[in-house]
Amino acid sequence: MTSVEIRRVETNKKQYLALLLLADEQEDMIDRYLERGSMYVLEDDGVKAECVVTDEGGGVLELKNIAVEPDFQGKGYGKALVDFLIRAYAGQYTLLQVGTGDSPSTIPFYESCGFCRHHLVKNFFTDHYDHPIYECGVKLVDMVYLQREKSGVPAGHSAFWLIGLP
Repeated sequence: MTSVEIRRVETNKKQYLALLLLADEQEDMIDRYLERGSMYVLEDDGVKAECVVTDEGGGVLELKNIAVEPDFQGKGYGKALVDFLIRAYAGQYTLLQVGTGDSPSTIPFYESCGFCRHHLVKNFFTDHYDHPIYECGVKLVDMVYLQREKSGVPAGHSAFWLIGLP
């Protein structure tokens, strides 16, 4: 990463549809959150990654979509976006959460960003998508919700930290 810039996308969010589809492969599911969400792109000699967050109420900010161009995965762009969100929304939300498939590629990424497993939504992918979704050879069935909590506070306790650097 040389001169990385993260900027908010206010209009024409669908111009990044190919990137959005890397994280959520059914367009009508993306349509459920794209316009109400805040979208950011990470540029480093061109757009390398994107993310979308939504205000879910009750002090919860949800990371709905995050994707990095395949040729640039594993280079820190995804983590840079998560770190940016933590700084950008510091003090505005009490909790950052993400829902994802129980995949060997996504869960370790979120855990490395400080998220902890919180709860499952049973059969989410089989009930809401019009085709089976596979990631790393694993059929996704349940949605796993992970939350970023204050270090040392057990899940389910109310002492979640205001989003900021740990």
